Amino acid sequence: KAHTTSPISLYLIKNFLGYDMDVTKALPAFSLLSDSLLKTESGKKIQEMIEVGKRSMVGATAPDFSQPDADGKMISLSSFKGKYVLIDFWASWCVPCRAESPNLVKAYERFKNSNFEIIGVTLDEKKDKWLKAVKEDNYTWPQVGDMKGWENAAALQFGVLAVPFNMIVDPNGVVVARNLR
Repeated sequence: KAHTTSPISLYLIKNFLGYDMDVTKALPAFSLLSDSLLKTESGKKIQEMIEVGKRSMVGATAPDFSQPDADGKMISLSSFKGKYVLIDFWASWCVPCRAESPNLVKAYERFKNSNFEIIGVTLDEKKDKWLKAVKEDNYTWPQVGDMKGWENAAALQFGVLAVPFNMIVDPNGVVVARNLR
């Protein structure tokens, strides 16, 4: 509250956002900043980051996205309306993602017949490596990806800056949890 005009405040708020884009930590401090600081290039950039981060905030309505599966068929989040959906952003080269695989498989087997689905969204650039990982990790749920790596459209839409990243969307499309382990 005491440093609402200091550029250092912007730096600290960016750190609050972190790689998981948790706007609940950054928003209270950001709302106190002076108009002059908000109009700076850094202020505008952080405002943009917060707006993107709000899309995956608990309580937000998740924006729809569509991406191709391994066969090129477009799969959209909205096609699972009426179900709880775990959106799992991952990549074949991500060691923590792959370490989490057995837990995802167990959760899917346990809940797949209980109005629950997983959509895996890969941040891979090489289709062969992605599909090899899907097979190795025994993923039997829908897997999608545009093979654009960190420029994956869905990842950009939700502000994904690190993987693994996930969120659960309820049957009405509202984010009810994020970054579950």
